[in-house]
Amino acid sequence: MSHAAPSSRRRTRAAAVGTALLIATAVAAGGPAAASDDNDAGAGAGAGAGDRSTEREAAALTGTAKLYRSLGDDITFTFDAHLAAEDTNDPSKATGTFRFSHYLNGDGASAEVKVDCLVTGGKVAVVSGVITESDLEGAEGKRVGVTVHDKGRKDRLGYSWASTGSPVDQGPLPKCVSSAPFETVRAGTGDFTVLPWEPRL
Repeated sequence: MSHAAPSSRRRTRAAAVGTALLIATAVAAGGPAAASDDNDAGAGAGAGAGDRSTEREAAALTGTAKLYRSLGDDITFTFDAHLAAEDTNDPSKATGTFRFSHYLNGDGASAEVKVDCLVTGGKVAVVSGVITESDLEGAEGKRVGVTVHDKGRKDRLGYSWASTGSPVDQGPLPKCVSSAPFETVRAGTGDFTVLPWEPRL
């Protein structure tokens, strides 16, 4: 078995240390350092190190759809959440809004949320934010999280208040925390789109 020259070993060791520091920085900033399984061939490959204008955004969750409920509840989620290319390793710098509403027989409430974190892996996204407007008493100022699984026409969705029934009743929530996507989208009502996150490792 051949052995690498000392200079090669030093370069390998330096690269490993550099990668470890980058991962530590990403974790300290509040974001996991895990690469997506779904790679976008054009992301970064065709962009020079000094030319970020051609880079796609780091992650995104967009679209609108209604959830399926056998009793006819009108439950709608709408997302416009983005993580810029320059903020790839800091999901807490995500921007945008999302909105959700739940009505049945004319009764219910809605909420507008300012995004404060977005992490996507493959076709799954977790987004969180703070409610800025709502007609649900006690909801404003609460952080909520939502999980979306982008499955084409069979998208799924989950939310942080799944076990409590209301955002008002859930306890304090860290950024980018939600439940498994256990709900299904009502056929023909819309679609969610997840752009996979590709942190720089």
